[in-house]
Amino acid sequence: MSMMKQFWRTNWSFVLLLSLMFVFRSSIADWYHVPSGSMEPNLIAGDRIYVDKTAYALEVPFTDIKLFSTGKVNRGDIVTINSSAANEHLVKRVIGVPGDRVAMKNNRLYLNEAPLEYQTVSATIKNENLENVFHTIQITSDPHPLSSFAPVTVPPDHVLVLGDNRNRSADSRVHGLIPIDELQGKALSIVVSFDQENYWLPRKNRWLKPLI
Repeated sequence: MSMMKQFWRTNWSFVLLLSLMFVFRSSIADWYHVPSGSMEPNLIAGDRIYVDKTAYALEVPFTDIKLFSTGKVNRGDIVTINSSAANEHLVKRVIGVPGDRVAMKNNRLYLNEAPLEYQTVSATIKNENLENVFHTIQITSDPHPLSSFAPVTVPPDHVLVLGDNRNRSADSRVHGLIPIDELQGKALSIVVSFDQENYWLPRKNRWLKPLI
């Protein structure tokens, strides 16, 4: 018996399990390492987030080939993006969906000509009301070129995304509108978190924290 046949006879169940695990992570669900502070204060560097990869489409494993759509992208969704414009993976919040007209003036968003409602938490932290659901954003006090942009209408099959850390995020204001086909999934929760500035020690207060 050849070594390959012996290996397969001995380890076929492990190989099958490993293959199924990779298929699962490729097409069903995965976790994503948050590398930067562009989504602070809701996501911080060192968080690992659980991503539902079937939220919007089901794809052929290990490819970006879409088999069929499974759901609609909604304003407020936190999404992972395989961005061709940025040439990297991003995690951002959906602000505008197809047909929306979005503008920003001095860090205040306007959606379909109406200003969003804000609640002040501190000098740099506000709660933003999007679709009658408040989420927290962070705004620095210093002037920033990204704090305003002219009205833009989101075209079909695209979304406008922003980071929750508004003045520290390279998002649609830098990379343009995002094709929906580039969305990899919807982030649902923080699974674990490690403090990369403190010997990667766990931040247990952030484990299993829902994002919706």
